[in-house]
Amino acid sequence: MTKLPENLLSESWHRFFAITANNAAWDMSESLEDVLNHTELLDAAHASAWHWRVAGTTTNQMRSTMLLALIHARMDMGPSAWNYAESMKKYFTEISETPDWELAFVYAIHAWAALACGNLDEYKVSYHKASLCLDAIKDPEDRAVVLKTFSLIPKM
Repeated sequence: MTKLPENLLSESWHRFFAITANNAAWDMSESLEDVLNHTELLDAAHASAWHWRVAGTTTNQMRSTMLLALIHARMDMGPSAWNYAESMKKYFTEISETPDWELAFVYAIHAWAALACGNLDEYKVSYHKASLCLDAIKDPEDRAVVLKTFSLIPKM
């Protein structure tokens, strides 16, 4: 569980709720098979994004955009999933400090969003890039984390 803030500053509480909602949404996204009937998943992802917009860095905000792309793709909300995926992909592929595990997430989620939107060509390209990035992750624990999401992507 995330540690409660030790002060009354609104930024501290926004960060607390952003982290709590983010962790809940990621946990649910990795475990729920039938996400369409679990609106709590969508609520948690949007709550996290809102709190990060108030108190997070640009990277925090783009990570929440990545989470929204994932959840919208899993819930067959293609157009919004695609918009979120394009936004976060642009950000993370243009900055040089994106870690190997995060780049694998970027392409995996971008592939899923493309599929949800019916864009099979983009799906194939991003799925392939996700596979390559996944193989390039140095830390086995990081690879295992990304693999939880990657293994859920429908195969075409």
